[in-house]
Amino acid sequence: MITVGIDIGSITAKGAIYVDGSIKGTKVIFTGYNSEAAGEAVFNELLSEAGITKAEVNKIVSTGYGRNNVKLADKTITEITCHGAGAHFLQPTVRTIIDIGGQDSKAMALDENGRVKDFSMNDKCAAGTGRFLEVMARALEVNLDEFGEKSLQSSTPSKISSLCAVFAESEVISLISKGEPRENIIAGIHESIAVRVSAMAKRVGVVEPVMMTGGVAKNIGAVKALEKKLNTRLIITHSAQENGAIGAAVLAAGLSELV
Repeated sequence: MITVGIDIGSITAKGAIYVDGSIKGTKVIFTGYNSEAAGEAVFNELLSEAGITKAEVNKIVSTGYGRNNVKLADKTITEITCHGAGAHFLQPTVRTIIDIGGQDSKAMALDENGRVKDFSMNDKCAAGTGRFLEVMARALEVNLDEFGEKSLQSSTPSKISSLCAVFAESEVISLISKGEPRENIIAGIHESIAVRVSAMAKRVGVVEPVMMTGGVAKNIGAVKALEKKLNTRLIITHSAQENGAIGAAVLAAGLSELV
């Protein structure tokens, strides 16, 4: 059986192909203005790279904030359920997921079958999200890809007290004007995210092992700050950003009773 999962996020669209028990391939592209077009594009590119035709695909499941715009999908499933299924497929022992995406951050508690028992989500404020990091990177004139490594060079992280994205940006601009080293400011930004996200995770109960998913999982500075706050090592797979799409593909194959 061949199934495809498509996860339409605010910044990126992700796809995953599941073939007879394993993930055949994944793909990440920018969502852009048209989420429907992004869904079709990631689907076509995914199949092309895997050498699979559309006629060979048995079922397609879409997830993410733009899931209802993926017209080629046979079914839509919430990202909460798909992240649980994806994490369980990749690492069955995982009991807690922290997902930081472009427009929201989530914490999920899983049972032994990968079912989401409880979750908490921050979707009302940009603080603690990938979009927040993008804004901060622009303000500091640092490439976002370099953000994590630069923060590890910090000797003393700057204190950023506000948990509001707008006010935090004002604090960062004030620190810049005072000549605060970039690496200290960046480390302070990561610490402020860790404070917010760890508090959210503790509301659902942090049970090890803990997996981090989403695009921000590629930011080593954010990862280290979270590990320090939670006092635990975070499991990060090579497919962290595509976890939701992987879960959607697995669920499409009917391998889980989560739906």
